[in-house]
Amino acid sequence: MKTQKFYFLILSSFLFLASCSLSNDRQFGIFEVMEDDVTVIMDGTITSNSLDDFIALDDAFPNITQINIRECDGSLDDEINLEMSLRVHEAGINTHLLENADIQSGGVDFFLAGIERTTEANTGIGVHSWADDVSMATDYPEGHEQHQPYIDYFVAIGFSQQEAEDFYYFTIYAAPAEDIHWMTEAEIEQYGIFTE
Repeated sequence: MKTQKFYFLILSSFLFLASCSLSNDRQFGIFEVMEDDVTVIMDGTITSNSLDDFIALDDAFPNITQINIRECDGSLDDEINLEMSLRVHEAGINTHLLENADIQSGGVDFFLAGIERTTEANTGIGVHSWADDVSMATDYPEGHEQHQPYIDYFVAIGFSQQEAEDFYYFTIYAAPAEDIHWMTEAEIEQYGIFTE
C-alpha cells in the first residue's frame, strides 16, 4: 500500500510539473504568445533579459505579426531595449495598445518599432529624459554623441533624420528623468505616434 502511495505521489508530481511546463511554453519574460501563434501580449518592464526572451520567442514562434501592449513602464537597459525594438521592426511586426494601456519612456521607444502602430481607448504615452548614474540627457548639448544612439534608432525604424531629432529632443526636454510627461493628443499627432 505504501508503495502504491509512493508511486501515486511520483506520478502526481510528474503530471503537475508537465502541466506547468505546458502552460508556460508560451511565456517569454514579459511576452506571452496567444493561442493563434501570431499575436503576443506584452506586459511589464523591459529588462536586460528581454532581448534574449524575444529571441527565444521568435525562434519558437517565427510568424508573429502583432504585439499587443497592456503596460510597459519603461526599460532598465536602454541598449538592450533599442536592439530588441529594432529586431521587432526588422521582423515586420505591428504594435498595438490595448484599452487602458500605458507606455512610458523605453516602452514608447519599443512601441514605435511597430510597422503599423494602433491603439484602443484610454491609453497613455509618457516620455521623459533618460539618466544614468552621473548625468541626465539634458546635461549634454544638442548634437552630442550621447544622444546619437537614440536618434539613430528612430531613423532605423523609419523616421526621417529631422523627425528623429525633433521627437528625441522633445522627449528629453518634456520632463526630467524622475518625472513623466503624458503626451497630449496634439503632440501624439504632431510626432506621428500612431500610423492610423
